This record gives sequence, C-alpha cells and structure tokens, in this order.
Amino acid sequence: MGKTRKPKKPDHLKQVLAALEAGDTAQVRGILADLHPADIARILEGLPPEPRATVWAQVDIQHMGEVLLELPEAVRGDLVKLMDGAALAAAARALDTDDIADLIPELSDDVIAEILFALDKQDRQRLDSVLSYAEDTAGGLMNVDAITVRENITLEVVLRYLRRREELPEHTNQLFVVDRDDRVVGILSVAKLLTSDAWMRVSQVMEREVIKFPVLTPDKEVAAAFERYNLISAPVVDENNHLLGRITVDDVVDVMREQAERERLDRAGLREAEDMFASVWQTVRNRWTWVAINLVTAIIASRVIGAFEDSIEKLVALASLMPIVAGIGGNTGNQTTTMIVRALALGQLSETSMRALFAKEIRVSLVNGLVWGGLLGIMAYVLYHNISLGVVMTAAMTLNLMLAASAGVLIPLTRLKLGRDPARGSSVLITAITDSGGFFIFLGLATLFLV
Repeated sequence: MGKTRKPKKPDHLKQVLAALEAGDTAQVRGILADLHPADIARILEGLPPEPRATVWAQVDIQHMGEVLLELPEAVRGDLVKLMDGAALAAAARALDTDDIADLIPELSDDVIAEILFALDKQDRQRLDSVLSYAEDTAGGLMNVDAITVRENITLEVVLRYLRRREELPEHTNQLFVVDRDDRVVGILSVAKLLTSDAWMRVSQVMEREVIKFPVLTPDKEVAAAFERYNLISAPVVDENNHLLGRITVDDVVDVMREQAERERLDRAGLREAEDMFASVWQTVRNRWTWVAINLVTAIIASRVIGAFEDSIEKLVALASLMPIVAGIGGNTGNQTTTMIVRALALGQLSETSMRALFAKEIRVSLVNGLVWGGLLGIMAYVLYHNISLGVVMTAAMTLNLMLAASAGVLIPLTRLKLGRDPARGSSVLITAITDSGGFFIFLGLATLFLV
C-alpha cells in the first residue's frame, strides 16, 4: 500500500493576492474570517503597503487588536496610523487588559483616554497595575486574572466556586493559595483538584514550594525560569509576597521570540525589526550605521593587502590562498561569539568562568588551527609544490583562529562592560578583525619567509 498523502495546507497569502487582483474584497473578507489572528498577521506582513491597507480594512474589528499584537512593531505602527480613534478603541476593548497594555505605546493620548473611559473600574485598575511596571519586567508581563483560594476550605468548595465562573482564564493549570492578606502560601494544581477526594482541604493537597517572581524580575530571567522548570504559569508578587498577578507560558513564548529576533538583528547590526516593504529611507536609516562601519573595515583590510603588494606580485599563490585564512577565521569567531552571547543571556558566566572559558577557546582554536591549517598546508604544497608555503599556511591559519577566538570572547564581554548590547554588530566586528588580521598574519609571514 502506498503512503497516504497529507492534504496540502492552503496558501492563504496566494488566495488573498488572487482575490485582490480580481478586485473581490468580499472574497478577501471571507478568507480572513476563517483564519487565526496569527495567520492574518502573517498575510499582512507579506503584503506591500497599498494592498496591505486594503486587506486590513477587511479584518473584523473584533479581531484587529489580536492581529496587531501578532505583528512586528514596524508593521503594527503603520496599520495603527490607518485607524481612527474610534476603531482603535473598539479593537483594544476586545482585548484582555494585559494585551491592551502591550498596545498602549502605539496609541495617542486621545485614544488611550477613550479606551480607559470604556473600561469598567476593575479593568481600569488592572490596566493601571500592569502599566505601572516596565514592559521588560515580570510586572509588565503579568496579567491580573489569577484565581485565588484559601487553604482552610475543602476541594468541594473550590470546585463549586470554579463552576460558578463563566470561564477559566487561559492556561489555568494551578490556583494560587493565599492568606487573608493575599500573601502567596502555596499552589493548588488543577490535576490535584480533580483527582483528590472532594472532602479534603486545600492545605492537605497544595504544594508549599512555589516558584514565584518578584514584580521587577527582568523578563529574560522569567523566560529562563519558565524554560528551566517547564512552567505553564507562575505568580508575580511584591516585596511583601502579596500576589499581584500571574505570568503564563504564552507571554513567555513571546519574550523568547522577541529575544531571538533581537539577537539576530543585533548580530547583523540592524537597529530594529524592519518591514520588508518599508520605504527606501526607513530601510537606509535602519542599516546605514553598520554599513558605514563595514566600509571602514573593508578599507582597512584593503590597505593591509596593499602594504604587501610586492609580496603578492612575487608569489601569486598568496592571492588565491589568503581569503581562505580570513574566511575560516571569521566563521570561528562568529561561533565563539554566538556561544558567549547565549551564555551571557542565560546568566551562566562569572569572573572565574570567563577566564576559564577564554583559556579553553584559545586551546580549541590552537587544535583546530594545527589540524585544519595542517590540512590546508598539505593542499598548498600539492598545488604549488612549495613546502615553505604549506608551513606558512598552517601557521597563519593557527594564529588567525586564535585571534578569532580571542575576539569572539572579548568583543561581547567588552560591550557588556560598557553597558552596550553584547550581541549588537558582533558579527560585523568579528569579520573586520579576522579579515584584516588574517590578511596581515598570512601576508606578513609570507613576506618574512617566502619572498
């Protein structure tokens, strides 16, 4: 029997483009009506500005807020500009209070006032609570829909209380046990609640060891803890252990995704996430800083080569071999930098471990240089029948890999000590150092021993 083929997933972007080309906005509206907000966001991100505006107008206003939350900031900002105050207020009102807080930075004061006016007193207080903390802290991540119970009641009472609620908050895997002053004393997992005898008291089945986050905990630490302990939700507390809200795994996934995106951009030297259909000026403004730095480093590398023009003229083989030395060095340096940036993000480096790590990377680069440099030296000998050239190739590769490893460790650590993002532009700086250094080492050794 042949294998059963899975049905091919429809390409919604192509469907929308076809409907736009036919001028059928009703069909566009029908396609969007059946999609998840994240899928609608993906379609919008893949469209140029003019058709994007047309498609955005076909999105149900009740879903607009959720779609905006799924979009990159660059695209979200452009779509917000297309909406009037009433539409923005209506879109925001359909969101939970913590999600409204995520949209607030994109909104004008008038729209914010309109949203606040439409909220009831309790929701306004919840929104104020979230907005009072920086967005990159546990307080900024939390939502305030935590369910609390007391430890002296029975599980039957808890179950009756939950049944009276219209619905449970998303990702409710545990209830928070608090005392009369709202201090967290434990957690009651839903699994325990459902599988234990109803006559038992909460205090008999609850867990007293609680992973909780002080309200000012940086979001990176929150994300690392969720990953380490496989959390689905966790309480947020103030300095006196009073429950303020909870963080759920969906919020943490967003943090992880944003961190990964930021690191990718930083390594490439980009200042911010870029709408691929942004104007020429916006794109140039986002990229020009590191393009200029790249230009300067390329000029330096070319001057290094220029200083050895006579050597290259006398031994043409140098011209074909020197890019290998520089290229391998750049790759090695970027590998080291990526590892260091990751370790810094996870808080895995101390003063002692930094020194040990530096020494280890130097030893690794020495071994790699001797092994792979030796292989390239043999290749150079086979191609050009010059044993001295092979020895120079091996030495240059080894020295440049050691330089790359040193730079790969020192660049992010130095930027961190200077209060800068250790990842930003690291690949550009590594490439500059290994190119110029590799050319200088290889051509310098060749000049000394071959020419």
